[in-house]
Amino acid sequence: MNLRPLHDRVIIKRLDTETKTASGIVIPDNATEKPDQGEILAVGPGKRDDSGKTIALDVKVGDRVLFGKYAGQTVKVEGDELLVMREEDIMAVVQK
Repeated sequence: MNLRPLHDRVIIKRLDTETKTASGIVIPDNATEKPDQGEILAVGPGKRDDSGKTIALDVKVGDRVLFGKYAGQTVKVEGDELLVMREEDIMAVVQK
């Protein structure tokens, strides 16, 4: 992937959701909700403050994060559907 986000933006790939319930019922793709978890693929250098100094991001490549259902912009790159969003739209980092 040849994408480099600018400023405080990150590129996220949504994680797949379960397509089968615990009882074994298969849920069709059009009936499932979009997942609100993803893995960060790329991060920008950071936001600039009033004096021009760069403030580094708190997240890094490989972090698993939670975000709002309608957060970010969806883009297609090389057949993959990715999200581009600001760091402030990320709600939490999932600890392993």
